[in-house]
Amino acid sequence: MENNIFAKLISQDLGLSLEVVANTLTLLEEGCTIPFISRYRKERTGGLDEVQIAAISDQSQRLQDITKRKETIVKTITEQEKMTPELQKRIDDCWDATELEDIYLPYKPRRRTRAQIAREQGLEPLAEIIMLQRERDPEQAAARQLSIINSQLSVEEALRGAQDIIAENISENERSRQQIRGFFRRTAIISSKVVKAKADTDEAAKYSDYFDWSEPLRRCSSHRLLAMRRGENEGILRLSIDPIDDEECTDKLKSYYVRGNNACSRLVAEAVDDSYKRLLKPSIETEFASLSKQKADEEAISVFAENLRQLLLGAPLGQKRVMGIDPGFRTGCKVVCLDAQGNLLHHEAIFPHPPINKRMQATVHLQQMIADYQIEAIAIGNGTASRETRAFVEDCIKTQQTGVGLFVVSEDGASVYSASKVARDEFPDEDVTVRGAVSIGRRLMDPLAELVKIDPKSIGVGQYQHDVDQTKLKHQLDQTVESCVNLVGVNLNTASSHLLQYVSGLGPALAKNIVDFRRENGPFASRAQLKKVPRLGPSAFQQCAGFLRIPGAKNPLDNSAVHPESYNIVEQMARDQKCTVSDLISNKELRSRIDIKRYTTDTVGLPTLQDIMHELEKPGRDPREQLEEFSFDSRVHEIEDLAPGMILPGIVTNITNFGAFVDIGVHQDGLVHISQLANRRVNHPTDVVKLHQQVEVKVLEVDLRRHRISLTMKF
Repeated sequence: MENNIFAKLISQDLGLSLEVVANTLTLLEEGCTIPFISRYRKERTGGLDEVQIAAISDQSQRLQDITKRKETIVKTITEQEKMTPELQKRIDDCWDATELEDIYLPYKPRRRTRAQIAREQGLEPLAEIIMLQRERDPEQAAARQLSIINSQLSVEEALRGAQDIIAENISENERSRQQIRGFFRRTAIISSKVVKAKADTDEAAKYSDYFDWSEPLRRCSSHRLLAMRRGENEGILRLSIDPIDDEECTDKLKSYYVRGNNACSRLVAEAVDDSYKRLLKPSIETEFASLSKQKADEEAISVFAENLRQLLLGAPLGQKRVMGIDPGFRTGCKVVCLDAQGNLLHHEAIFPHPPINKRMQATVHLQQMIADYQIEAIAIGNGTASRETRAFVEDCIKTQQTGVGLFVVSEDGASVYSASKVARDEFPDEDVTVRGAVSIGRRLMDPLAELVKIDPKSIGVGQYQHDVDQTKLKHQLDQTVESCVNLVGVNLNTASSHLLQYVSGLGPALAKNIVDFRRENGPFASRAQLKKVPRLGPSAFQQCAGFLRIPGAKNPLDNSAVHPESYNIVEQMARDQKCTVSDLISNKELRSRIDIKRYTTDTVGLPTLQDIMHELEKPGRDPREQLEEFSFDSRVHEIEDLAPGMILPGIVTNITNFGAFVDIGVHQDGLVHISQLANRRVNHPTDVVKLHQQVEVKVLEVDLRRHRISLTMKF
């Protein structure tokens, strides 16, 4: 029953077919992962992509949370003996969290407010009399009530207590809250002021744009709101959210609550003013502050997730013998040599730069390592001394004429990895500098396999990622990593347990069991052998098998994205063409003779069959692009070398809602504002650029004091 309600609500909200949503919810309840559903259950989902399936999953979780909240609310109201059939129906029919809390507010256990104290003093009947606004003399009514309850309160105190009750009732009334909420929604202004005591500090300088700032809340972009919130949290800024006209708000409330112009009406009008100023406005302001923060968080998390996706799907060099260099001046350059599988063969430190400056010795050692370990490519970290180290290495390989490829690799998160448990487990006998250099070298070979070992928040491609809801951020980033890993596929015989844990249906425990089984029994010869791994049951096998690859397997389908449950279809195709499965893969003409409609069944439709044919064309293909070499302009090394008008090559290092940051080789990324990305209106920077894209930019402005570089791609 609940699943039917959820399916209907989600279908309406997302504009998707009811049947498709219901089928997707069923698959999710059965434990199927989003990548598995997206790739292997297209007939049941109508071909929904991962984003749509994730949206259904998230909506389902939201509705489950509301269901749990309803249970708590019903239990509380029932225990108060205030539940009625009408109230129960309203709660049952409500699926909006804000509306649900409005319904519950009058029954919510509350702290001892002024109104509560007045109720305890027996003043509620007086409040009801005043609210009716029929009594000509409220003071006489107060005196009568005080006599009835035998109270020692003065008439003035009784009237104030009654007004407190009226004020609280108004603030808890659904219509009142919706009215003020609607006014805030249309007219709320967010304002930011600097805390005077902090105005001249160095910490405050980065928030100078917001020292005296205001704008309509509905137009405030996520990055500005998060920047102001961070300034507020650091005690530098003071924020407020106010409607454009407080008086208009109270007038709207009075038009509903104040009837006539007698003494009681004037008391009610005073209670309305008090209710708005003391209760309603602060409550709605807090609500809008929270809602705007949630919206900003969602946008920032979305930007971060997309950046992470692009980073994880960065072009791999592939299985080559690689030298990784973590550059440095005083402490030297840490050099590691890796085999084609990323195993550490050798490491040492060289000192080609001042202050030690053993350049000749460093040249000899580097050239010797390149020769001894048959190095095919060199990865240099992009941190301190990167440009100088690249120039040194270029001289070395030119002299040697080796034809070795030279690449600069992002160091973001390498220090986090080198001190992590994963790194300690991999290299228990090496120090953090060696582990960091290994990470740099492996990132060149396969960014995805290496970056999954690092907490995504430490990779440095986000927008205020430390300021957003960390639970939601982790959920979104875990989904992104899982999506990328399964999109690319994983080599079952070489993947680390950390990479395997993101494969559909596995997780840390099964990933470790797979690695242990591989260590004890040797490489997997087939996907079917996975069934022998301890605790890897039929369900886990179904979820993971299609995403695991075995290069060189006896059955070529084991190195493809064709799921084992569909092997019989491909084998039947091969029998019908009187050939082997290998012949089908290698012979385009044989595949062209196949009429896939002949192979449809009740459970296998054209979407799956088309995917199978596409996979037979290029089994196990890597969807990532090819890696390209890149060089910075030799004229610039420091920010002081820049001048407006310079046209320079750069690499996109981060994308936000407001623009793209570009590394131009001066140890400080420049910003291409969204308005400077193209000679046309740009809705979002990702419409024009992507992470690690090589671009050409022109310098607009250099702010040496704040270390800011403004760039443009419009020239």
